[in-house]
Amino acid sequence: MTIMVFDSGLGGLSILREVHAVLPAANIVYLADDAAFPYGGWEPDKLVPQIINVISDGIARYRPDLVIVACNTASTLALDELRKRFDIPFVGTVPAVKPAAEQTSSGLFSVLATQGTVKRQYTRDLIAEFADKAHVRLVGSKSLAKIAESYLTGASVDLKIVEKQIEPCFVERDGLRTDIIVLACTHYPFLINQFRKVAPWPVDWLDPAEPIARQALRLLGAKYNDVSDSANSNSSRSNDIIHFTSQNPGREAVRLVSGFGLSLA
Repeated sequence: MTIMVFDSGLGGLSILREVHAVLPAANIVYLADDAAFPYGGWEPDKLVPQIINVISDGIARYRPDLVIVACNTASTLALDELRKRFDIPFVGTVPAVKPAAEQTSSGLFSVLATQGTVKRQYTRDLIAEFADKAHVRLVGSKSLAKIAESYLTGASVDLKIVEKQIEPCFVERDGLRTDIIVLACTHYPFLINQFRKVAPWPVDWLDPAEPIARQALRLLGAKYNDVSDSANSNSSRSNDIIHFTSQNPGREAVRLVSGFGLSLA
């Protein structure tokens, strides 16, 4: 059984960690559209064909049983069209507005995303449907995805820049404070320690990785259970691969993904 995990860069590795934990018997193909990274600054009319073409090529090449679109921007723009085109299950990554609305005590929470995700009507519809009684601050960062991508491959992080990027997430209103921040970009969980260092007060940082992996397990259902029963779930992950659309990843990126059990396609 093969699961394809798609992202614009390496941020989807935060989802991959949970997929490994929840579906250990599955083979993984990680499809990184690094040639087009980052997606946040693209115009939708150009980005949607890019996403669909890359994923279509990946499906034709690797024949996955399920695709996880581990990118908020790609999910909010192209998930519906992908589901129409292909007769395989897709799991999207969308801002975790509903669980944040259910868990907040103060009624104040923020969604930290890319500028593209913040602009999407999809995101605003989620807030209208699930968080109409909460005060939700949408914060679109210009640089955090790039910072995380660089950090993953060994670069240092300027905490002053990080602090400036997340500062708008923290709201005080009528004696109450923001208590949850939704991480609406798969790159952001890799900066969680830096976020905590510069946050003006403690909050819960909501990472959707585990629910996404569990949704994949639900959609595969008995099909996965049959594979799991016949496979040695403790075997090495030597069959897991990563496909970079640039076909020219740096040595640091190759070293990083090998630590996640991925070899170059």
